[in-house]
Amino acid sequence: MPVEPYLTTQWYVKMEPLAERALEFLTRQQPHFVPERWEKVYRDWLENIRDWCISRQLWWGHQIPAWYVVGEENTEPIVAVDEAEAYALAQERYGDEVQLQRDEDMLDTWFSAGLWPFSTMGWPEATADLARYYPSSVLVTGFDIIFFWIARMTMMAGQLTGEVPFKDVYITGLVRDEKGQKMSKTKGNGIDPLELMDKYGTDAVRFTFQSAISGAGQDIRMDYNRKTQESPSVEAARNFANKLWNAARFVLLKLQASPEQREQAFQQALAEDRLELADRWILGRLNKTIAQVHELMTAYELGNAVKLIYSFIWDDYCDWYIELVKSRFGTPTGAVAEYILLEVLTASVKLLHPWMPHITEEIWQAVAQAENTSISIQPYPTVRPEWVDDAVETNFALIKGIVRTIRNLKAEAGLAPGQPVPIHLVTASQSAHQLLEHNQSYLSLVKLSAIDLHETFPQLEEKVFAGVEGPVEVLLPLTELVDLANLRVKLERDLTKKNKQAESLRQRLNSPDYRDRAPEDLVQKSEQELHELDQQTVTLKQRLAVL
Repeated sequence: MPVEPYLTTQWYVKMEPLAERALEFLTRQQPHFVPERWEKVYRDWLENIRDWCISRQLWWGHQIPAWYVVGEENTEPIVAVDEAEAYALAQERYGDEVQLQRDEDMLDTWFSAGLWPFSTMGWPEATADLARYYPSSVLVTGFDIIFFWIARMTMMAGQLTGEVPFKDVYITGLVRDEKGQKMSKTKGNGIDPLELMDKYGTDAVRFTFQSAISGAGQDIRMDYNRKTQESPSVEAARNFANKLWNAARFVLLKLQASPEQREQAFQQALAEDRLELADRWILGRLNKTIAQVHELMTAYELGNAVKLIYSFIWDDYCDWYIELVKSRFGTPTGAVAEYILLEVLTASVKLLHPWMPHITEEIWQAVAQAENTSISIQPYPTVRPEWVDDAVETNFALIKGIVRTIRNLKAEAGLAPGQPVPIHLVTASQSAHQLLEHNQSYLSLVKLSAIDLHETFPQLEEKVFAGVEGPVEVLLPLTELVDLANLRVKLERDLTKKNKQAESLRQRLNSPDYRDRAPEDLVQKSEQELHELDQQTVTLKQRLAVL
């Protein structure tokens, strides 16, 4: 059976006047697009506008507000707010006995949606909700409905209210499958988020999607193994949630002082300038993180913001500060440590709440039992600039660097992380010498049997592995700790392996075919790997020269 067009009477909206007003708004960057490149797409739609057919032959939706006179031919339809108004208008023209029949067509879905920003808040009445929430701050949507929704909302709002319905428009990217393809029912390459939530938790799934955003409007490639139905990236997010949960449990279980005692101890230590370097450092890192998160969120760089929070909680708070203050519980400075642990934990869960709402709510309820309120209505953390101290951060960075250097030297010597070792620290810097002298206890993170501070290089008869961190040289004596012959064999084996790997990479990078055909990011990754291998071989040769 042939399919032929069937002409019907439809309702249209004349769009040019509406588009002109929207273009006038755009001269004032209303709305502002994030990322800005989508403004051109929006402008092109408005500049090439056509009249809009708004009638649809559907059984659901908003019915066209038009009525026809029954029994009268060639009469104009009566458009009115409601049936009562339609009858009043019809009776003026055709008498009291007039009968009306409403148009059976429905309004186009996008027409109804275009009314949403202001009609849901009581327009055309001047309601309190309309005054408070309209115009809204931001609309979050996909690029594929810039015209169907964004442009039509803007045009209709401009016509009916004289205002732009939202200040900013944030255009999201797409979540693509593990091969970088757009998910679709036709391809059958979709990933059910409910299955991921059942396996890893809702917070982990939310965190994964949001932390994967490298920039506004960027697509996300989902890391997913269809055979095992596992996602390493979502699993990593779950591990982060576990890390935070365990840190919160540890802090809450270790609290010994009352809230009043903790507050008093902290304020007294602050007034007497007795806060430890680690205390000042973690409070500075917290406030620096808060400031950066505010900047990133204002710029809609949400992925970078959550990655910053992740780094602060996992690295600064859990791996460094908690580990450093464990020895202070039950000591005179224990209450101060408890106060700071709890303050930083509370601020951290508030920072993280928009991305991981469930676990942060649970931790908040445990931390703030007396308040009996949800974390969702708490003020978001704000910066206390007096805690941001670059000198404190620089000093603590030196301590961290020395700890890492000692760990690396122990690993290179084949020593277990928990094996106590003696260390010589050599520095001609008076400030570095004083810093290490007053904070030797922090180096206990790497299990040391002895620490010797020197202003000049000591005369040591034994073999040593050396490393440098800033103005400090770190020396690890070997003779009493390792079998030097076995260590030489191990290092020679490692050097041979690294040389083979480096040579293979070098040949690949020297091949014109590889550089011409391989993606640029893969070439850069190979170059970085070769650079790291070259550095490792240099270090191995130095170690062998010592032996």
